[in-house]
Amino acid sequence: MNYLLLALAIVSELIGTSLLKYTDGFTKMYPTVATFLAYVVSFYCLSIVVKALPVNVVYAIWSGVGIVLVTLISVFVFHNSINYPTILGTGLIVIGVILVNMFGSGH
Repeated sequence: MNYLLLALAIVSELIGTSLLKYTDGFTKMYPTVATFLAYVVSFYCLSIVVKALPVNVVYAIWSGVGIVLVTLISVFVFHNSINYPTILGTGLIVIGVILVNMFGSGH
C-alpha cells in the first residue's frame, strides 16, 4: 500500500509540474488551482508514506522518478530538446536512486 501511495504521489507531482507551464505565472485560474491540488495530493501521499518507510528512500524514489519522467514529458509532450549532459545527469540520478534503495540506512 505504501508503494501505491508513493506512485500516486509521483503521478500527482508530475501532473502539478506539467501544469505549471499552463498557469502562465499563476495568472490563469484553472491551471493554477489544478497545479495546487496536484501538489497537495502529492505531499499528502508522501506524508503518509514517510510514516512507514525511511524518508531518504521515499524522497530518493519520489524525486528521482519525478525528474526522469518530467524530462521525458518535456521532450515528448512539450517538444523541448535534450542534450547528452542531460541524459548523463538523468542516468546518474537513476543510479543514485538505485543505490539509495539498495544500501540506504533504512535497509
